[in-house]
Amino acid sequence: MDGNSLEFIAIRGVQAGSAYYVIMVPLKIVPRFLKFEDEGMPAELRAQRVLNKARVPAIASYITNNSSEYILSSLCASIDGEIEFEPVAAHGPLRKIGQLRIDMGATILINDGQHRRAAIEEAIRERPTLGDETISVVVFPDRGLKRSQQMFADLNIHAVRPTKSIKLLYDHRDALAGLSREVVKSIPLFRDFTSYDSTSISNRSTKFFTLSSLHQATAELIGKSRTGKVEPGDKQLAIDFWNAVIAQMPDWQRVGTREVSAFELRRDYIHAHGIAVSAIAAAGAQLLKEHPADWKKRLTRLRDIDWARANRELWDNRALVAGKVNKSKNNVMLVTNVVVRALGMALSKDGQRVEDLYAPGDAFKVAS
Repeated sequence: MDGNSLEFIAIRGVQAGSAYYVIMVPLKIVPRFLKFEDEGMPAELRAQRVLNKARVPAIASYITNNSSEYILSSLCASIDGEIEFEPVAAHGPLRKIGQLRIDMGATILINDGQHRRAAIEEAIRERPTLGDETISVVVFPDRGLKRSQQMFADLNIHAVRPTKSIKLLYDHRDALAGLSREVVKSIPLFRDFTSYDSTSISNRSTKFFTLSSLHQATAELIGKSRTGKVEPGDKQLAIDFWNAVIAQMPDWQRVGTREVSAFELRRDYIHAHGIAVSAIAAAGAQLLKEHPADWKKRLTRLRDIDWARANRELWDNRALVAGKVNKSKNNVMLVTNVVVRALGMALSKDGQRVEDLYAPGDAFKVAS
């Protein structure tokens, strides 16, 4: 290879009998170094999905707003052209470390990470000082379009996104997520019976709530589901509300004392599912607004609701669809309407609209 080449310190590895290399690339040259296929090209001639431009600003904002602690996983690329690896040593561990030379005329095509690449380009425009920082790139010798397409499939087919609960547990930048964690820790029933790593609960699980459902409900309760901002007093209000709710839910208390299993309640009662938690929170937000002085007293009316799944007259097509609990937006609203009426309040405009569409003429026979 002549002197017309790009040079990188690299680590050489082997997968499936073929060599690949890990190099460190300064962010400022990522857009020029890694090419992205024309989105106008037919899908069968591309080696990756079309860039979703709506995702790029969020990633770029994450980089620039967290410039002292952001983290980006490796990009993956194929090199269609001449490459040469010169190891530091002929023998021993250092034979895997050396200098990788890539011909300047080679095409370096990104296989995985095109949204990170585009976000890096945008972030560098906004904050040029990030340009000297680096990202690791895993590069493979190109073996044609078919192999590149297979690489994309292999890299993504087994990818599993973390659950919302685990993201909330680990996200220390989101103030609202932090509030939810603090609320859960402060209430013994929540603390001991909340699943922190899943958004659904298996039939035999001993857990009764999920962190994601409690987070969503608490955000709705304090009116921060859209803004995500937390104000002084929000935490204590949420703790007071949920403690007051638990005091009016004898079955929840029985789970806490282990007199009944979480599985039995999920099997037999609507209130043992996230749809009820969300509905109670939404009705609670209305209650706090309309009755700030006596909301705790009014919560005693939660005891009047017949939550049994056997009460099909009330719950069919409201919480149950084809016999299964359904947590669609409209179903949550329909269950919220039951709670709102039980607490002695009028339905909201949206609540009445959904009620008229899906449960016209319902008598709201909430008591057992």
